[in-house]
Amino acid sequence: MLLVIIRLIFFLATAAIGYASGRLVGPGWELTYMLAFMGGAVVVIVLDLVFRRKNIGIISAVFFGLVVGLVVAAILGPVVDMSDWIKGAEAKDAAKVGIAVVTSYLAISLILQTKDDFRFIIPYIEFAKQQKGGRPVLLDTSAIIDGRIADIAETRFFDAPLVIPKFVLTELQSVADSTDRLKRNRGRRGLDILNRLQSMPHMDIRIKESPVPAQAGEGVDQRLVAMAAHAAGRIITNDFNLNKVAQVSGVEVINLNDLAEALKPAFLPGETLEVAVLKAGQEAGQGVGYLDDGTMVVVEDGEGAIGRTVTITVTSVLPTSAGRMVFGRIEPISDGPGRRKPGGAGARG
Repeated sequence: MLLVIIRLIFFLATAAIGYASGRLVGPGWELTYMLAFMGGAVVVIVLDLVFRRKNIGIISAVFFGLVVGLVVAAILGPVVDMSDWIKGAEAKDAAKVGIAVVTSYLAISLILQTKDDFRFIIPYIEFAKQQKGGRPVLLDTSAIIDGRIADIAETRFFDAPLVIPKFVLTELQSVADSTDRLKRNRGRRGLDILNRLQSMPHMDIRIKESPVPAQAGEGVDQRLVAMAAHAAGRIITNDFNLNKVAQVSGVEVINLNDLAEALKPAFLPGETLEVAVLKAGQEAGQGVGYLDDGTMVVVEDGEGAIGRTVTITVTSVLPTSAGRMVFGRIEPISDGPGRRKPGGAGARG
C-alpha cells in the first residue's frame, strides 16, 4: 500500500512538473508537456514493476559510477572552456556532454568489474544483516521427523523464528506418500510434529521459499546449507552428513543428538541415584537398568533385584560411542544428603 501511494504521488508530481514546463515554453504547450511527462512516469513505474528483484550492488555501482563520472566531467569542463582547438560555445557544450558520457561509462564499468576489490569505498561496505530477535533457525527433514524439536520448543528454548523451507516440506510430503510403510509412517509423524509446532502460540513458525536459485543436480542438503548461509541462520538436524557439509560451508549447526547428550545429567563417583533393574548384565551377578534419558546403568550384584527399583552408589562413569554407562552398587535406602533422583533438583548437567 505504501508503494502504491508513493507511485501515485510520483505520477501526479510528474504531471504537475510537465504542466509547469509547458507554461514556461509558451501558451498552448501545457497539455503536450504534461502528457509527455506523464508518459515518462508510466514508463518508469512499469520498469519498476517488471524488475522487482533488484541487486543493490549493481544499483550502487551505477549510482556511484555516475557520480564519479559527472564529477570528473565537471573538473574537465573549465579545461574545455580554455581550449583553443574547440571553436564555438555550442561545440564546447557538446564536448562537455560527450566527456560526461564517456567518464560516467568508464566509471560505472570499472566499478562493476572491480567492486569486490574496493570494499573500502563507502557504497560497498558490507554491513552485517540485522535480524529482529535471534537469527533464524532452519529445520531439516530429519529434525522434524525426529520429533524432539517439538519438546524443545515447548520449553520456550527458542527466541528466534523456526524456518521450514518449502523444499523441505515437499520432501517431507513425499516421504509421507511413500509406498514403503516405514517411510510413510515417518513422514506422517513429521507432518504431525510440524502441526504441533504451528499450534504453539509462542513459536514463530515460517514456511518460506528459498531465495537462492536451485542448481542443477543440487540435493536438499545443499539447498538447505545455501539458504542458511544466505539468511545468516543456523540449521537444526540430526543428520551426520549434513552436519559435516554445513561445517565445511561455515554454517552453524545445532545437532539434536549432541544437544541431547550435553543435557544428560553428570554423575560423579560417590553420588547415589534410584534405578529400576530390568535385566541381567553380561557379567555374572550384574543387573542392568536405564535412566529416563536412556543412560545405561550397570548394577553390581544387582541380578537379584531384577524387577525392583533400588538405590545405588555410583562407582564410575564410562563414556562410550553409544553414550555414557554408569556403574554402581546397591546401597541401603537412605535419605542422606548425597542421594538424588535422576533429573531432580539435585541433578547436575
